[in-house]
Amino acid sequence: MTNLLELYVKLGGLVLVGFILGRKLPVTVPTHLGQFLFWVGVPISIVSFLRQSSLSGQIWIAPAFAYLAILLGAFLAWLAIKAQAYFKNTFTQPPTQASLILAAMLGNTGYLGFPITLAIVGKEYFAWALFYDLLGSFPGTYGLGVLLAARFGGGIHNHWQIARAILINPALWGFGFGLLFRQVTIPTVAEFCLEKFAWSVVALSLILIGIRLALLNSWRSLPQAGMSLGIKMLLVPLILGSILPLFGLTGPIAKIIVLQMAMPPAFATLVIAETFNLDRELAVTALAAGAIVLLVTLPVWLWLF
Repeated sequence: MTNLLELYVKLGGLVLVGFILGRKLPVTVPTHLGQFLFWVGVPISIVSFLRQSSLSGQIWIAPAFAYLAILLGAFLAWLAIKAQAYFKNTFTQPPTQASLILAAMLGNTGYLGFPITLAIVGKEYFAWALFYDLLGSFPGTYGLGVLLAARFGGGIHNHWQIARAILINPALWGFGFGLLFRQVTIPTVAEFCLEKFAWSVVALSLILIGIRLALLNSWRSLPQAGMSLGIKMLLVPLILGSILPLFGLTGPIAKIIVLQMAMPPAFATLVIAETFNLDRELAVTALAAGAIVLLVTLPVWLWLF
């Protein structure tokens, strides 16, 4: 618990730095920073994290549950949007719909999931968290997530444009290159710099959250964000976590998978929202509120599993 508190102090400190900067920097800075992370920071960090991972063992089921969590979250969010339109007779704009679905389906399984898993479970089973993120959450985020964003927020209206938005996605190229680059020996200094750059991307993502928080005029998006958070952080891990024993997954392994499923919305939702002009306010509200909710839900999941 002490390690977990120390972790949140560090994460909160970076968000606070971003919040302070957001009060002083031009309003164009977060957009440019988000684009930098999408086109440069994320793909390079993926290459670095792949070099540090072990791809051995029978842990294919971890990314399988990641896909289940993504699809279930997206489906439940879609149902909630349709139900809201039917019962309240209100129409949600497409960019806002996309942000709602992204927040419900994409979890922060890397930037938060990794350090939390290491702090709670340790290194012995860390490969399960790695596979969940790199082979599950990552393709779902920068494949299905980008497809959704391109369709609803980027002014793209035909299948070829959507396919092109995915094919030129730098994160997917970074993942493919990272798999090929894993076995290449590079100088120690280069390896050190690559690793430091990857963790700098984590810091910049947190700072971007703080900057966006500083630019928030109100929390009027909180009710909508709450719907996505309820799906992402409560319903999905509860439903899928309850069937883990059917696959022989118990103990620390089950705990890792549940923790990954129960993470708040991914920082990538904000990066994608910045890049494809979605509902940025909703995205950052979901991230900020999700981080707070995690403080409450995390002990619950550790107790249940």
